[in-house]
Order: sequence, then C-alpha cells, then structure tokens
Amino acid sequence: MRLAKYGTSVICGLLLCTSALTAQEQEKKEETNVESEYMQSVEDQVISELANNDNRDDKIVALQYLKDAADEGRITPDMMNTLDHLAGEGLTNQSRTGGRVTNNYPDIRKQACDILANVKTEESKNILKTIALNDNEPMVLTAAIRALGEIGINESDEVISAINWAQKRNMALNPTSSMALEVLNAYEKLADSVENKQPMLEQIARIAGNNRYVKSVRKRAKELLKKFQEESAGK
Repeated sequence: MRLAKYGTSVICGLLLCTSALTAQEQEKKEETNVESEYMQSVEDQVISELANNDNRDDKIVALQYLKDAADEGRITPDMMNTLDHLAGEGLTNQSRTGGRVTNNYPDIRKQACDILANVKTEESKNILKTIALNDNEPMVLTAAIRALGEIGINESDEVISAINWAQKRNMALNPTSSMALEVLNAYEKLADSVENKQPMLEQIARIAGNNRYVKSVRKRAKELLKKFQEESAGK
C-alpha cells in the first residue's frame, strides 16, 4: 500500500513538473514569436522608408533587402506594397520638380520586376501586368515579361494579352531583340494556359519575319511556331 502511494506521488510530481516545463516552453515560444513579429515590423518600416526616400541609392538598398526576403520566402504584405511602389517608380508614382519627373529610374523598376518573379502570387502578377501595359523602357518590359512567364498565372488570357500588347507596341516603336526573346520564352511557358492562341501565334510569326531582330531570335521564333503548329495538328 505504501509503495502504491509512493508511486502515485512520484507520478503526480512528474506530471506537475512536465506541466510546468510545457508552460515555460509555451511562454518562451510566445516571447520568441512576439520578438520575431517586432523585428519583422521594424524591417518592413526600414525598407519602406528607404524606398520612399528621394535618394536613388536608398532605393537600391531597399531592393537588396527585398531580394533577400524574396529569396528566403518571407515577403510580407508591407514588402509587397513597397515592391509595387518601386516597380512603378517614375511611372505609376511620380515625383515632380517644376513639372519635370525626378524619379524616373528604369533600373529600379527593372530590379523590382526581377524580385517579383520570385514571388509567384496573384498580386505579383497584377503588378507586373500593369508594368507590361504601361512602361516604355525595353529593359523594364523585358524583366516584367520574363517575370510573368516565371509566375505562370494566365487566367482568361489576361497575361498573354498584356504581353502581346507590349510586344506589338515595342515592335512598332523600337524593336528590341532581348525583349522579343523573353516574349518567346514567356509564350512557351504560358502556352498550356492560353485559351485563344491565335494572337500569340501572330506575334511569333511577326518576330520570325522581322529582320530588325537578330538571327538567333528569328530562328527561335520559327522553331516555336513550328512546335505549336505540330502540337495543334497532333490534337
């Protein structure tokens, strides 16, 4: 009987000890979470302030922070807002002095597009689509189109339509081989999601027959056109 009572006391003591340890671990976990959230909030604020400064170099530092966060898969809603801001630097958001835009930084917009390629979300797609429809700088358009291909979202052909528009406008104003190549790459990546392929095929044919593009790009267009035609015939 005494042994049974002793055993019961030991078990109760162990249970109390375990309960106390569990409570301590939970408390430490909560403290860690609070600290982590606080640090994240501070980082978001620092990045936002850097991005909103007039100094171009500060924006570049903000982009480096954002790239690291994207590579580590920890982009927050506040960071997305900052990427949206930087992707439209001098385009969708403008600072003016005497009527002149003072924050037209295509290289900043291009880097923001490159980062968005690693954030495969509906929000990223929407930001990049806006850039494809509105930007005039070939290097920015090239980055936006490449990113749209990487993300791979194309509901109701909205992304393909934006890429078609950007390519058609660029071909008319300033044919750029590097951009045409990324258009072709994006077409190939998005092909399975395209409902109406005719406008896309027409753009590929135009690239293939335009001598203002380098030979390797025209060859790539011909190969892609042949591939799509064979796939269509095989269905």
